[in-house]
Amino acid sequence: MPTPKKPRRTAERILEVTLDLFNRFGEPNVSTTLISAELGISPGNLYYHYPAKDELINALFDRYERALDELLRAADGVRNVEDAWLFLHMLFELVWQYRFLYRDLNDLLSKNRRLETHFQFVLRHKGEAVRELLAGLSGAGAVKLTPEEAEPLATAMVVVLTYWLSYEYVRDPRRALEPEAAGAALARGAWHAMSLLLPYLDAESRAHLNALAAPYRA
Repeated sequence: MPTPKKPRRTAERILEVTLDLFNRFGEPNVSTTLISAELGISPGNLYYHYPAKDELINALFDRYERALDELLRAADGVRNVEDAWLFLHMLFELVWQYRFLYRDLNDLLSKNRRLETHFQFVLRHKGEAVRELLAGLSGAGAVKLTPEEAEPLATAMVVVLTYWLSYEYVRDPRRALEPEAAGAALARGAWHAMSLLLPYLDAESRAHLNALAAPYRA
C-alpha cells in the first residue's frame, strides 16, 4: 500500500496560490483578502505566516532569484547558437513563471525597497551571464566581437530579456499574458534577443539561427 503524501505546508501553499493570483491579475490588483479567500483560510491564518503583503512579494522574489542564479551558471557552457537559443528560452521561461515581477516592475520597485536594491543585482547578474555567453561564442569562433562591441551588445540583450513581456503586453494587452499565448511570446523574445547577434555571427551560425527562429519572426 503506497504511503500517503504528506500535506503541503500552509506557507508553501500560500506562496503558490499568491504567485498564481499575482501572475493572473497583477500584484496591485490582488489583496490579502482575495488570497485568503482563494486558499479557503482565514485572514488571520495568512497573517500568521506572512504579516504583510510585502513579505509575500519578497518571499516570491527570493524564490525567483535563487532559480535565476542557478540558471545563469549555465551561461559559461554556451558554445554555439543552439546552446544560446536554449539558454535564452530557459531564461524567458523563468521570467514567465514569475511574470508578475516584470508586468508590474516599475510599480513594485517604487513601493518595495528590498526589490529596488535586489533587482539591481538581478540586472548585474544577467549582464555577467550574457557576457559569458558572448565570450563562449567568441571562443568557439561562432561570433567575431571586439570588447568595445561586446559591452553594448550585452546590455541590449539584457534590456530585451528584462522588458520583453512589457512589450508583448502593450502589443496585445488582452492576450499577451495569458497562458495560451506564452509559448509564442517567449520564443519571439528569444529570437529578438538572439537577433542582436546577427551582424557578428559567422555564416554557418547565422544560417542556423535563422532556421531556428523562422517560426517566430513576428
